[in-house]
Parts: sequence; C-alpha cells; structure tokens
Amino acid sequence: MTVHPILERQIRKYLPEGFDIDLLQPFLQAVNSRYESQERDKQLSEHAFAISEREYQDVYQNLKEQNEISRQSVEKLKCALSKLDQRFSANYDDASDLMRVVNDITTLAEQTRILKIELESAKESAEQLAKAKGNFLSVMSHEIRTPLNAIIGNIHLLEGEPYLQEQESLLRSLRISSHSLLSLINDILDFSKIDEGKVSFNERNMSLSEILHNLREAHSFKAMENRNKVQVWFDASIPPNLIGDESRLNQIMNNLIGNAIKFTQNGTISIAASLVANNPRDARVRFSVTDTGIGIENSKQSLIFERFTQANSDIDRKYGGSGLGLTIVKRLLELWGSKIELQSEPGQGSTFQFELEFRKGTSASQRLTKAAGGDLSGLRILVVEDTEYNVKVAERMLTHWKATVDVAVNGQVAVDKCKTSTYDAILMDIQMPVMDGITATRTIRMFNQQVPIIAVSASAAEVHDDVVAAGMSDSVAKPFNPHDFFDVVFKWTRTGT
Repeated sequence: MTVHPILERQIRKYLPEGFDIDLLQPFLQAVNSRYESQERDKQLSEHAFAISEREYQDVYQNLKEQNEISRQSVEKLKCALSKLDQRFSANYDDASDLMRVVNDITTLAEQTRILKIELESAKESAEQLAKAKGNFLSVMSHEIRTPLNAIIGNIHLLEGEPYLQEQESLLRSLRISSHSLLSLINDILDFSKIDEGKVSFNERNMSLSEILHNLREAHSFKAMENRNKVQVWFDASIPPNLIGDESRLNQIMNNLIGNAIKFTQNGTISIAASLVANNPRDARVRFSVTDTGIGIENSKQSLIFERFTQANSDIDRKYGGSGLGLTIVKRLLELWGSKIELQSEPGQGSTFQFELEFRKGTSASQRLTKAAGGDLSGLRILVVEDTEYNVKVAERMLTHWKATVDVAVNGQVAVDKCKTSTYDAILMDIQMPVMDGITATRTIRMFNQQVPIIAVSASAAEVHDDVVAAGMSDSVAKPFNPHDFFDVVFKWTRTGT
C-alpha cells in the first residue's frame, strides 16, 4: 500500500529491520488513513486561508477606496455648505466628520423648506397686492374719468351753443385745461399697465394730417402763454387713410409736445411727419417734435426716460411735472415695436423722433363724421348710465344729432326695457349698481343677438376681454371725444357693419 511520508519515516525509525510489517497491516492502514485525512484537512485549510486572504485584501482595498470617496464627498459637501452659508465653514476640523455635515445638511434643508413656505406666502401676498392694486386703479379710473367726461362733454356742448365773443377764450381755456388734465390722469392711471406691458392697441381708420393739426390747435393756448409758435410740417406723400391706434399716438405726441412747450420760452415748436417707406399694404412714418428750448446735457439724456425723474432738481422746481411723460412715451413705443430717439444740446433745444408702421386704409374708411353730417335721425338709442350728469351729456349729444333717447339707470332696468322695447343701439356703462354692464349685456344677449351694444365706460379699455366675451359690439372710453362717440354710434346703426 501507499504509505504517508510521515508514517513511512516512523516505521523506519521505530520498527527493527526484518520485522514482518504485515503483522501490523490493519493498524498501519488506520494510521495511514488518519495521516492522509489530516493532510487533506491541512490543504483545505491552507486553500481556504489563501482565499480568505485574497478576499480580505480585496475588501480592505475596497474599504480604502470607499473611505477616500467618503472623504472627498464630505469635503465637497463642506465646500458646498460653506458657499451656501458661511456659518458652516468654521465647524469643520476633520474632513471625516460626516455626522456633523449630515446634521448641517439637515439644518439647511429645514431652512430651505421654511424659506420656500415664506416665498410662497410672499408670492401669494404679492399676487393679492397686484390684484388689489389693479382693482384700485380700475376704481380710480372710473371715479376720476366719469366726472371728467361730464366736464369735457359739457365744454363741447357749450361750444356748440351761441356764446358771447368774450367767452370764446374762456371756453378754449376750459377745453385745453380739461384735455391737459385728462392727459395727466391717463398717464398716472395707465402707468402701471404700461409698465407691465398690459396695454392693448385699438386700431381704427385715421388721418395723420388731421391728428397733427388737432394737436397743434390743442396746444396753441399753452404755447401762447410761453410766447411760442407751434408749426406743423406734414409730408404730402403720406397716404391719407391709415389704420392705427389714434388714442395712443395722441398720448405719445401730447407728452412730447407738452414737454417741448414747457421747456421753451419765446421759441418755436415744430411737429413733423415724413414718409419713410410706402408699400402696397402699409406705410412707415417718421414723427418728430423739435423745440428751441433749454436743451438737455448729453450725460442727463438717458435719465429723463426714467420714471419720476427730471434732468435735475431745478427743472422739477421751476417747470413742475409728474416725471412720467417721457417714461410712458418710451414704454408705449417699445410695446408698439418702435423706440424714441433724442438729439439735444444745452441751450440749443431738443428733437425727439420715432417711427411707426401703419396698415393702409381705403377711401371708404374716412372718418364717418364727415360723411354723416351729424345725423342720427330716426334712431332710438338706450343710454344705460347711473351718473346723472353723464346721462345729460350723452342725451344732449344724441338729441343734437336728432336721435331719440331712452335712459336706464342700471343694468337691470336696461334688461327690462329691452324685453318690452326695440332699440337701434344700446350705450352701456360698465360699472353700475344693482346690475353691471357686463352682466346686463350677457342677459340681453340671451334673447336679443342683433342690437348693437356699445360699452361706454371709464374702464372700458381695462375690461376689453370681458366686453368682447359678454357680446358687446364695440367700446368707447370716457371721457370721449364727441366725434369718436358719434363715429362709433354711426358705424353700428347706419353702416350696418
């Protein structure tokens, strides 16, 4: 049999030479088997140890790598936390202080959560404030423009009545002063909407030549006070019928002309319009207002377009003004896709220029007042208005144009009248007690889709979407120009448009 090496050495050492080994065969086999079993166990143990050693080395190496990654991660977290909040930078002495970093992250997360809640609360408060501000401006617009509508309306009515020659200058002064007041009120009440870009442009047929000459007439009285001459230069090649927002153009030009007159003494104010481009469907026109007044230093020219800002405090004290006019001009032109340009030298005067593009109208789109001759005879019109003096203004204008007028003091009365009577047009105020104009219009539209309903309100522009959604045909804002007022009524009663 094969004998284990250890057993073989022991046999040679302890058994005499010539000993019959077969006598011990069973014993030797058992011992040999034991030795072989121990050898196998030893080999298995050595193999297992070698594997364990390799696994230990792998685990140890992985642990070192993980520890380095952990160290680098903690270091990066420390740097990030230190950048977010300097209070955390002094707390770290050991880069392995993971628990402290985790605690700081937890603290920062909690602070972030609280800040988020505070920001959401601030956002809600800001939205509520903006809504309250919008409501306030809407109410102020209605409350200020409503009586101003009566003032301007009555001035127009007085000018249409016989008066003494010496009263002409008084009426002209009232008219110009009322329009100056209206311009200032428009600037103040419209400023928030303009600043936020929430301005709509209502395009209508217009004549630029007529607009510029009306502007000269409107500012002539104030110009005479400063001993200024106002002249208009109009490019005859400009198409006579253009489509644009006459009201916004007037607002821009009024601010520029008013400024030119205010800062000029014994000088000249030149208003000009020249054709830049004439295409089949549109025309581009360059407007300019030039004065020979005090001028503006180059370093101060950008400042005058900032809100509530004059070139210097002496100007504010000497000439007054809200400091909003040029800001509104700049923002309106930007919203219109244009920009204001300024050239000025101290003591040499200033020139403000801008360009606008208008779609072309047709010969049939001339101002309706001219074609109509102020005749609304045969028409029955319902005036829905809760303010008595505004009722009287609208009523006198309409009867002057030979229309028959009926009156409703609120929306509910208007609805009841429309159920029993037929009207050619309804002039609907927006803000009224009992039932407002929007609700009244929706109610009337449930049983009458044909009658033109025209919004006549100090807030008409602000509720334009509601006006359209309610089913109104058109709108005219208070205080309205009698010519515009007539044109809108004529449009929906005589032309069938």
